[in-house]
Amino acid sequence: MVEDQPGDTLSISVEDNGKGMSEETVKKVIDPFYTTRTTRSVGLGVPLFKMEAEMTGGSFTIQSQLGVGTNLTAVFKPSSVDMIPLGDINGTVQLLVSCNPQLDFIFHRVLLTDRGERREFALKTEELRQVLGEDVPLDTPDVVLWIKEYLAEQTAELTQGALPET
Repeated sequence: MVEDQPGDTLSISVEDNGKGMSEETVKKVIDPFYTTRTTRSVGLGVPLFKMEAEMTGGSFTIQSQLGVGTNLTAVFKPSSVDMIPLGDINGTVQLLVSCNPQLDFIFHRVLLTDRGERREFALKTEELRQVLGEDVPLDTPDVVLWIKEYLAEQTAELTQGALPET
């Protein structure tokens, strides 16, 4: 996630090293009536992500390669009247990790300030596992609480004095 104040952009990228998609599937995935899931007949996540970025005057790209993985990038224009609130990004990351403790995640947040500063932090679950050892899963209540507090502290430090008053 890159917040570029001087450039008036917010870029959110989601990347995986999963099975990837064919070119045909990449073209279909932006259709809200397409899904590979068997439990429902619509797939709204990617189409809504794309629509919200484009509504602000931003852009959306998706790149995928079979056997390699997929990268989605949405670029938003935060000053747009159509920019919707992001919601609780830290809570989303915490939930993602705690509901999938066996997977590795990297949450990297960058803030480029109007003063020309570059501030950033990262949460890497692989590093957490190395520190905690194999006996402490990432969905352990104390670990989940630590992740929540770490993200809150890092976000506060990142944005302190950098974001415009609202």
